[in-house]
Amino acid sequence: MEKFVKEILDPVGHQKGDKIPVSTFVDMADGVYPQGSAAFEKRGIAVDVPEWDPTTCAQCNRCSMVCPHAVIRPVALTAEQAAAAPANTKTVDLKVPKDSGLKYALIVSTLDCTGCASCANVCPTKSLTMKPIASQMDQQPVFDALVKLEPNKTVASDNTIVSTQYLKPYLEFSGACAGCGETPYAKLVTQLYGDKMYVANATGCSSIWGGSAPSTPYTVDNKGNGPAWSNSLFEDNAEFGLGMFLAQSQIRARLADDALALKDSAVADEVKAYLDTFESTRGNDAPAKALIAALENTEFEGAEKAAAEDFLKDKDYAAKKSQWIFGGDGWAYDIGFGGLDHVIASGENVNILVFDTEVYSNTGGQASKATPVGSVAQFAAAGKSVKKKDLAAIAMSYGYVYVAQVAMGADKNQTLKAIAEAEAYDGPSLIIAYAPCINHGLKAGMGLSQKEEKLAVDCGYWHLYRYNPTLEAEGKNPFTLDSKEPDWTKFQDFLKGEVRFASLYKLFPDRAQELLSLTEEFAKVRYGTYTRLAGK
Repeated sequence: MEKFVKEILDPVGHQKGDKIPVSTFVDMADGVYPQGSAAFEKRGIAVDVPEWDPTTCAQCNRCSMVCPHAVIRPVALTAEQAAAAPANTKTVDLKVPKDSGLKYALIVSTLDCTGCASCANVCPTKSLTMKPIASQMDQQPVFDALVKLEPNKTVASDNTIVSTQYLKPYLEFSGACAGCGETPYAKLVTQLYGDKMYVANATGCSSIWGGSAPSTPYTVDNKGNGPAWSNSLFEDNAEFGLGMFLAQSQIRARLADDALALKDSAVADEVKAYLDTFESTRGNDAPAKALIAALENTEFEGAEKAAAEDFLKDKDYAAKKSQWIFGGDGWAYDIGFGGLDHVIASGENVNILVFDTEVYSNTGGQASKATPVGSVAQFAAAGKSVKKKDLAAIAMSYGYVYVAQVAMGADKNQTLKAIAEAEAYDGPSLIIAYAPCINHGLKAGMGLSQKEEKLAVDCGYWHLYRYNPTLEAEGKNPFTLDSKEPDWTKFQDFLKGEVRFASLYKLFPDRAQELLSLTEEFAKVRYGTYTRLAGK
């Protein structure tokens, strides 16, 4: 990594990439770049960064969850680790679990922060205050030291909002906009599955902040494990991700045959544990490692020797991986919809996460089929005249696709639950995540993007629900409406809080009144449909 940073990352960052000789790229002729190089950029672009007050902190970890760039993180320290931490490290007793003997620290990477203040704005106890970056430079060494610690298993798990934030984020320090609404979702997915996930990423904002060469924000842990990420074209990302899944499935099917050939051998117990958990992303990891270790330390003969050698040849594929397909609404609703429809119809076990900004964000804000009626965008300068496509309804019509619509700022627990259910579902899943964007023109500012998500749900502009086909197999209603009945009196005020809608009043007042009334009407129709599906 040091060689890569010195010879490629730094020169490109200083706009001297055209002076790098071709020979420098010989070791990367296949296009594979080392993960985690974004951590070496340390851009220091923020004017103000958060200062933590440990005396009032509730240790809820919401700040960490919403941080678009993974620069603020909770750490649970043993007494020995706390004693070895830099002298200016702030710690307090960990509140949950009580009497654990652990210390709690909230660390901030000052030089990676963009100063959006999302963390301070969601803090329920106002324990984070934005201060000039120069006053917080002494906290960078603290972050650099403590971020290397392994997550403490006493507190780190995938069970709750609090516990997930002790897990390592495998997406950090990206080039996303300050206050980005997309990255918190992707980051959370990596915290849950990052050490065992493949990502196919559609071209768009998520591929730009996800991998603008040579910077790589997807990273690895102390064991070298992390997401395998790749970007295909704009239009074929769903097929690209399906191809990833089918390729690993074919390899693993062969490895399962190899394991069966060894079921009566000296490694019979390890083979049984491996095959019993073969389709479990979490459950298969340890058995796969145990089987690999047993095969490497056991002598075989004949057919068993051939099976063991064939298994070890592709041992990196032995454990079950979590296949994800990331992209924006321009891809999912529009240019790549045909492929997405083909992939969910296939019935294969892939997970699709759509960052719905309701506009082509990366290319300057063109209208997409996700753009709602009345919204001003390129190619809809007078406000879009037709309503938004209901991608979720199309997916639900198959009956065997897991579908969820989420908004982290409105309901963090529902977001976590939907991601976990989607990944656990043995079939295609589609999660549509509401993502405020600079193209929306939030009058409150992007530092309040999480609040904007809550406002969108509260007023009825966006709805939260989950469609889980496994419930139908149990004789239950597969559709769950998670958001409460909206306060429709707040709807028009919500629209006026975003320039994409409010600007229409200035440009075409009469048309604005007509179209934005339709925006509300269509939202009510959608909500009526969802309440009927939920049996309410």
